[in-house]
Amino acid sequence: MRINGTALLVAAIVVTLGAIAFPMWSYADRLGTGQANVAAGTVNTQWGPLTAADRDLIVRVRLAGLWELPAGQQAVERAPSQAIKEAGDHLVVGHTDLDKRVRIVAAQLGVALPNQPNEQQQGWLQEMTAATGTEYEYKFVNLLRSAHGKIFPAIGTVRNSTRNTLVRQLASDANQTVLDHITVLEKTGRVDFDAIANDAAGATTASPTGPPAPVPGQVAPSAPAAEATGDIGTTSRPSPGAPGTVNTNRPDPQDSAGVLE
Repeated sequence: MRINGTALLVAAIVVTLGAIAFPMWSYADRLGTGQANVAAGTVNTQWGPLTAADRDLIVRVRLAGLWELPAGQQAVERAPSQAIKEAGDHLVVGHTDLDKRVRIVAAQLGVALPNQPNEQQQGWLQEMTAATGTEYEYKFVNLLRSAHGKIFPAIGTVRNSTRNTLVRQLASDANQTVLDHITVLEKTGRVDFDAIANDAAGATTASPTGPPAPVPGQVAPSAPAAEATGDIGTTSRPSPGAPGTVNTNRPDPQDSAGVLE
């Protein structure tokens, strides 16, 4: 009985110490989680650290071109309307340029690229190929508008956090191209904004935030202008381009890896 009592006492002490130690270990581990996530899969390059998120964006930009460029070519060739043809033209031109840039960046950073669209993207191309008339216009515009809308915030996230100068420039170039394509797709008048909003809402769990809903018949107070005070000289101007257009002109990339030779 004495042995059993001693054993129980020892076991109780071990359990108690474990209960005390676990929260301390768990808390300490969480303190390092952020830094661990940054370091995970990161390799050093002469242009700065290259993270897993950086590499993911490079591959996603390549994949986008592999299905959106042929989708644009199909639209130009089938040309059910001038608006669809214009959108297809922008897709071909934009992704020809962006694909050149992503291949150069990938070669410089040693990132392997896919050479064909993924299974989902191939399915989208098949959907468009099988459709005709107004159904084709709807599928072309909305499949592409949805895809561009989903990669848009991902580009911004990497552009914000990357420490790699090549990836940062690629993100900037991709941002211009994607915004141009979103704009020209919307100009067709075929975008189903209700479907896009419902799709986005289905992926959201947070409660709505922001100002309260407007009250019918009640005039909201006007807001004062946000402007500098005093007499200061400025030289910059808002981004160029007429309303509904995006300026995508930019210098050719530096092809130090000889990708285009």
